[in-house]
Amino acid sequence: MSSETSKHCTIIAEVAQAHDGSLGMAHAFIDAVARAGADAVKFQTHLAAAESSPAEPWRVKFSYQDATRFDYWKRMEFTETQWAGLKEHAMEKGLQFLSSPFSIEAVELLTRVGVTAWKVASGEFNNTPLLERLLETRLPVLLSTGMSRLAEIETAVERIRPRTSSLTVLQCTSEYPCPPERVGLNMLHVFRRRFGCGVGLSDHSGTIYPGLAAATIGIDALEVHVTLSREMFGPDVKASVTTGELRQLSDGVRFIERMRMNPVAKDNMAAELAPVRSMFSKSVAARRSLAAGQILCGDDLTLRKPGTGISAGQLPTLIGRRLRRDLAAGEFLRDNDVEILEAAGV
Repeated sequence: MSSETSKHCTIIAEVAQAHDGSLGMAHAFIDAVARAGADAVKFQTHLAAAESSPAEPWRVKFSYQDATRFDYWKRMEFTETQWAGLKEHAMEKGLQFLSSPFSIEAVELLTRVGVTAWKVASGEFNNTPLLERLLETRLPVLLSTGMSRLAEIETAVERIRPRTSSLTVLQCTSEYPCPPERVGLNMLHVFRRRFGCGVGLSDHSGTIYPGLAAATIGIDALEVHVTLSREMFGPDVKASVTTGELRQLSDGVRFIERMRMNPVAKDNMAAELAPVRSMFSKSVAARRSLAAGQILCGDDLTLRKPGTGISAGQLPTLIGRRLRRDLAAGEFLRDNDVEILEAAGV
């Protein structure tokens, strides 16, 4: 994960259960998010017997084949060998491998498989046994705050920060999709000032806009749900960006980072652009043939590209002055062609 002072935002593509229990689909997501420029791919490791019960209610009743949410979590399970294969595939594609655990058993499994960092989901915020177990690993922690009060976040930060190599607090709103007025970008400043650690955004808007806006503020991590198509099945599709949009988001974040890292000194930039300026600007020229000794009036002069002669801004100073030589129509005036320039020592 990026540190508080890092200029690089870690872009995390959250697959969650978008694979719908298909191992092949999970691997397809790894290929797709790698092509889209993400830094990390993230799943969720659910072990039904360790975290749920048949009494768990549906957040959204969407499944055509699972009688209960417990059955759904069961169908989402992969074996340890399968998780290890996903992790190896991610590493081959240059991606950090992440998966949120939802039980101590899931922490143990993922510890054996190997993850880059721990992502603590909003619903596990106060799961003290789980937090204690994952903190024993000393790995970086990404702390989602979607349903938590500031005082709760502060308590969690105080518990976690001394026992991890890196902590990033993520602004998150647990609405799917999240409307713009609920994204809460203002909290990024609050978290950084109040907790003095890395900050990021876990976005559920289903668009690239909050991520780009957050990048202009400067964040350490950006997490977005991803889908291969808006026609895919699953409860998170509406809150996800497509992998094509993820490519736009990744490119946009990197563009914004380069802008922020390279402040412009306007005068220096103008000096560097002097050759271009001469191409786009205009010079004073004779509108028609003019004779030496003629007193110039406004109708005698015009402006033409390029701006390599007397600049357009000096045209008013030439009116009423005596011409020192003959000029053909369209010919540019030179500095010593009128008395005013010679008298001014130009």
